[in-house]
Parts: sequence; C-alpha cells; structure tokens
Amino acid sequence: MEKKIILGIESSCDDTSAAVFENNIKLSNVIASQKVHEEFGGVVPELASRAHQQNIVPVVHQAIEKAGVKISDLDAIAYTKGPGLLGSLLVGSSFAKSLAYALEIPLIEVNHMQAHILAHFIEDDEQTAPQFPFLGVTISGGHTQLVEVKDYFTMKVIGETLDDAIGEAYDKCGKMLGLDYPAGPKIDQLAQLGDPKKFSFSKPKVEGLNFSFSGLKTAVLYFLQREHQKNNNFIKENLNDICASFQFTVVGILMDKIKKAVASTGIKNVAIGGGVSANSAIRNALLKAEANGQLKAFIPKFEYCTDNAGMIAVVGYYSLLQNRTAGVNSSAQARLPLT
Repeated sequence: MEKKIILGIESSCDDTSAAVFENNIKLSNVIASQKVHEEFGGVVPELASRAHQQNIVPVVHQAIEKAGVKISDLDAIAYTKGPGLLGSLLVGSSFAKSLAYALEIPLIEVNHMQAHILAHFIEDDEQTAPQFPFLGVTISGGHTQLVEVKDYFTMKVIGETLDDAIGEAYDKCGKMLGLDYPAGPKIDQLAQLGDPKKFSFSKPKVEGLNFSFSGLKTAVLYFLQREHQKNNNFIKENLNDICASFQFTVVGILMDKIKKAVASTGIKNVAIGGGVSANSAIRNALLKAEANGQLKAFIPKFEYCTDNAGMIAVVGYYSLLQNRTAGVNSSAQARLPLT
C-alpha cells in the first residue's frame, strides 16, 4: 500500500487528542488534558464535553502543524466511535465527520478499546509489536478486560470486571486516603516507598477469568475506618505502607488472572494497554513473569498508555488497508462492545 496520511481524533473521556500518521509511523501526537475535573474528584461529563469543544480545533491544528503536512494532504480521518462519555464522543465524531466530508476523504470508526490493544503496532523504537495470537490486557479507569487477539480485527473478550475497573479502584481508594484525582500515579509513587506486606487485604474469589475490585475497595474502606478509630493520624503515619499493600493486592489479582489466561489458552504473548499499564508495579510483575518463563510481555511506551489519538490513527491505518471505512451516518456510541 502506498503511503497514506491519516488524522486520528480521540475524545472519549477528558483528553482531547489529535495525531497525524504516515501509515503506522507517528508524525505528531498532541494531547490537551482537562484540569477542571480535579476539584470534583472525578470526570464531570458536561464539563468534559464543553472543554472538548474548546480544544478540538486548536489541538487538530497543532497536530497538523507539528506533522509538517497540510490539511489537504490528509488521506483519511479516524475517530473514536466509542465506548466513552457520549457528550465527549459527539464532539470528536462531529468534527471528524465534518472535516472528512469537506475534504471528500474516507472516514474511519475506531473502537477505543481495540485502539489500546493495537497501540503496540505503532512503529516506534521503544516498543515491540506482539505476534498474533496474543492476549490483550486492557486496564484503565473505565475498563478491565482480558482479550484473545487473533488479528487486527478479530478479538474476543475472555474475561472482564464484574463491577469496578482497576483504575476506578485506584481512584476511589486514593480518595479515601486524601489523595488528589487521579490517584493512580500518586499511589504508585508512594507505594515504592512503603512495605507491600505491612497490611493484608484479601483477594476476591471470582471464578474463570473475570475480575472484581469492588470488594477490595470496600475492604480498604472498613480497614481505614477501624484504624482511624484507634489512631486519628493512622493514614498520615502509614500512607506509604497502605499504598504499597493496596497496590500489592491489586497487582496480585491482575497477575493471577493473566497467568490463568495464559494456561487456559496456551497463548504466552501478553500485551497490556490503557492508562493503568503505566503502573510501575504491573510492569515489573509482567517482566518478572517473563524472566521466569511464564509469558512474553509486551509493554507500551508511556505516550501510548493513556488516551491518545496515536492509537486511533494506527487503527485507522490498518482499517484503511482492509477498506474498513464509514459513511457520514456514522455515529458515536457510549457503549460499544469490542467484538
């Protein structure tokens, strides 16, 4: 296939992002984060969609300018169809459809979760793409899934959370500890200074390859309430150890399921994706399992962990190879199954 210039647009939650790719090679990847949600302790959908409206034009303009191309050079536009916050998705989808229609170029719909998995196929010296088949592990604030990936567009969810996503558990427990939103990176940082065996939290008993984090969240809440009654300064005096113990339990839950999936499918290639894949303890646990010969780990570059348009653009490239394009009647969907 001849070289194609693809614009990717991502607006599923609270980051407005645009990327320009030449085939699967990044020319630019611009992200505008929204700080307005921090004081509310979580993403406020209405505020998110308003911020996307403010950011979408300058972000796309900057991405095209950084890529060193002209808007007339674009061969296709890929956008996040879902899943995500509907108001946020509508901003990106409306912009993408309008621009594709005006330029008379193909429009490509992208599943956000598929994009997290295929971010590994962005050509970059700092990451390696897994061979098919492989197990995709998508871990973020809104999702926790184990996916059997046979090729770019043949994926089957073999396990997922029954309640809270892994990133949500981090944020909710972080709030209990008085940490600012998003709490995941801060917990990871503090955990490295603490003793992971200081406090014990039980793992949920969930059959098969599904996950549950709601019980752990409740266990942490009751634990903190009990200890606070004995010592008003318990959290402050033990913050690092609490974070380390919580993270140790979360990583244990995740790795148990990954190893079980490897055993049940016979697939040893494991590729993580999503915002929580930036977590140092999860990365180290995967590398340790690889060193022990239990699996082969594929870990994305930090830039491609969180929501970004680079992963949307690369899916756009592989979609274009198979003529998977959409019409102007394409619409955003808040709930969009991976398969």
